[in-house]
Amino acid sequence: MTFSPSELMIVNAARALQGNRVVFVGVGLPNIACNLARRSHSPHMELVYESGVFGARPARLPLSIGDPTLVSGATSVMGMLDLFSLYLQRGLIDVALLGGAQIDRFGNLNTTVIGPYNRPKVRLPGSGGACEIAINANQIFMIMRLKGRAFVEKLDFLTSPGHLDGGDARERMGYPGRGPQLIITDRALFNFANEAREMTLSELGPNETIDSIQADIPWPLRVSPDLRPMTPPTPEELAIIRQELDPQGLYR
Repeated sequence: MTFSPSELMIVNAARALQGNRVVFVGVGLPNIACNLARRSHSPHMELVYESGVFGARPARLPLSIGDPTLVSGATSVMGMLDLFSLYLQRGLIDVALLGGAQIDRFGNLNTTVIGPYNRPKVRLPGSGGACEIAINANQIFMIMRLKGRAFVEKLDFLTSPGHLDGGDARERMGYPGRGPQLIITDRALFNFANEAREMTLSELGPNETIDSIQADIPWPLRVSPDLRPMTPPTPEELAIIRQELDPQGLYR
């Protein structure tokens, strides 16, 4: 059975969501991972979209958070203010999936600019609701491709807080959510299960080694004593991705 690195990432992100009922969904890769989870092991999962949709049941993979397919069959549709204040800020989001252009060792994210803020090399989409989500969701899972330009020693701009400078920094700031718990990439998985709340390599993708991952990480990488291989996709999971969610191959 053959599969792409992106399919491995999508499947492992979907599996990580098992046991969580209310999930805040971002566009792109988080979108396809959450919809795979709902179509496989978690049919009762409530998908929440920033545009004001709770309990989405999209018939196809949404193109954006404003895609009309999110409304059909949804439990509730409301203004963004109501969604953020009545659900997110009240602590009713079990987990949120986020991505970013840059991430550092403590799970802080940049989706604002590459380069100096006043003279950026690239102007990115910005925060949207990601900063609020990162602060208030009970858990944060990140899904992003592992490459040197994305995993950086210092962010060009801190858009969404992770564990800030590590340790109990979130608690000292009064943030209600637990922050980043897992990073799912196309080459490895990382957790933050240490007192420093620093990214820790926990699973390796096919043909990857500690050294090959370290080559794209600019700081000395923590490695879990229980390091193991990533679990490959099943034929059933691949069929859902290829036939239902992403038949055109835009993400996989």
